[in-house]
Amino acid sequence: MKDMMLLSGNEAVARAAADAGATVGTGYPGTPSTETLEAFAREEGVYAEWCTNEKVALEVALGASAGGARTLCTMKHVGVNVAADPLFTAAYTGVGGGLVILAADDPGMHSSQNEQDSHWYAQAAHVLMLDPADSQEAHDLAREAFSLSERFDVPVMVRSTVRIAHTKTPVQVQDAAARPDARPYEKDASKWVMMPAFAKGRRVEQLSRVEEMRAWADSAEAPNRIILGDARIGVVCAGAAFQHVREALPDASILKLGVTCPLPAETVRSFADGVDELYVVEEASTYLADAVCAAGVQVSQPVNGLPKAGELSPNLIRHAFGRPVPEGSAPVEGLPARPPALCPGCPHRVVFKELSRQKAIICGDIGCYTLGALPPLSAMDACVDMGASVSMAHGFELALGADDGRPVVGVIGDSTFAHSGLSSLISTVYNAGAGTICILDNRTTAMTGRQGNPFNGQQIQGRAGVELDLERVVSAIGVEHVRTVDPNDVEAVRAAVREAVREKDRLDVLIFKSPCVLLERKVQRPYYVASCTGCGVCLTLGCPAIGKYPDTGLSYIDPQMCIGCGQCEQYCRFNAIVR
Repeated sequence: MKDMMLLSGNEAVARAAADAGATVGTGYPGTPSTETLEAFAREEGVYAEWCTNEKVALEVALGASAGGARTLCTMKHVGVNVAADPLFTAAYTGVGGGLVILAADDPGMHSSQNEQDSHWYAQAAHVLMLDPADSQEAHDLAREAFSLSERFDVPVMVRSTVRIAHTKTPVQVQDAAARPDARPYEKDASKWVMMPAFAKGRRVEQLSRVEEMRAWADSAEAPNRIILGDARIGVVCAGAAFQHVREALPDASILKLGVTCPLPAETVRSFADGVDELYVVEEASTYLADAVCAAGVQVSQPVNGLPKAGELSPNLIRHAFGRPVPEGSAPVEGLPARPPALCPGCPHRVVFKELSRQKAIICGDIGCYTLGALPPLSAMDACVDMGASVSMAHGFELALGADDGRPVVGVIGDSTFAHSGLSSLISTVYNAGAGTICILDNRTTAMTGRQGNPFNGQQIQGRAGVELDLERVVSAIGVEHVRTVDPNDVEAVRAAVREAVREKDRLDVLIFKSPCVLLERKVQRPYYVASCTGCGVCLTLGCPAIGKYPDTGLSYIDPQMCIGCGQCEQYCRFNAIVR
């Protein structure tokens, strides 16, 4: 029996994993993948956990798989970078119970620091990759992926993108399969111990598995689909791009690939033989085009060319192929700009304000506090990847030295510090580095939806966890100057920052500890401006609740947005801001 449900791609993968008998789920939160593990955690009879980072998540998943359990591991595309080390070797060891890795890419960089295509990882690691085009396919392919993983003895990657992950479409959900018994673990050093002597043999087996997967990808079993249309135009595509192609080029013949690695070369060649011109449509990548060309198939280019960066849309494809583009609604004139900003009452705001006053070189990190880079705070000089704030701050300190005059500060969140900042700080301590590291401990993993992490101890399924003491952890690795400060106390923050940046020949760690305003949602009586002098200091905080009258230049506070945190009151030297 099948039930119809409205599911996002993320929810569909989670449901499919549980129905396929997966009992363990691991991951690290990152848009657009986050909801997958959260949905899986709500299923009956499963165990799920947020890990400190994606590398750890995949290693835990591989251990569970080796122990015989079917396992789901979730991450976003940049998380695949972090997990690459175990991924490449897991392709040698193979699996015990089926191991499925959800890799959620972000074309257009809606919530990411770069734009990359996880197909390249599947190709380089020689693992199978499936490419769903909607929630139904996300469900069906993810469910099948566990069986394929066990059949070919290899981890299977399911690639999603932001449109597949977050768009809800109807899904026919099958009855849950009888949950398979965990495969009994049998000691086999030649399979699981990847020392050179054993890895050489596993490499030969891996290459044999690749040929088996290649044959399957070209078989009638594989989830590839041909939609015959006008033979003058043939399009090869996969994933969300398929939906855009169907809308933009309804008359074209389409080869919609459900398995993209290894490429079903014979299927592509057969399709190409039946059309006059073959095109490849994909987002922000050349993976498919390169693979099709490598299969000996000539690829034509659309008359106006496809964009090389960002998400595709039906209109972009229409334009690329010289088709008429429908006129959209004219944009509304005169709307005020709405740049992203830290929330009213955010505990990070005062820290960035005081760092900016010190003219510090600030290395930032990945999280909502990255918004501290924007005006009016403008308090960030660099932001690269998770944990880089600590490492890059050490690099700046090495390049500039103590005599430069500008203090060097690294800023990182509590969850990101657990993810990869801790190892960076250990390296700085080991190499006798100096400078200031600010850990913004808002008691949660805020930007991705307030998930748990080792420093708040909250488990994804509500189990009792262990809350690590951040100050004691930092002290334990050898940082002698560490203190915890209330980030909502302007004078305390100012004094702590001044003292830390003044001591340029030592390493200071300041822990600014206060809950995210969305975590506790404590709203007090709002403030208002009683007798503004127009000095503008309150506006430099960048609080969305504070604005300026265009005719007088005086400040006002929106009572509907103000949560009564009192940060602006502490900065007003004229006592014009009152409850």
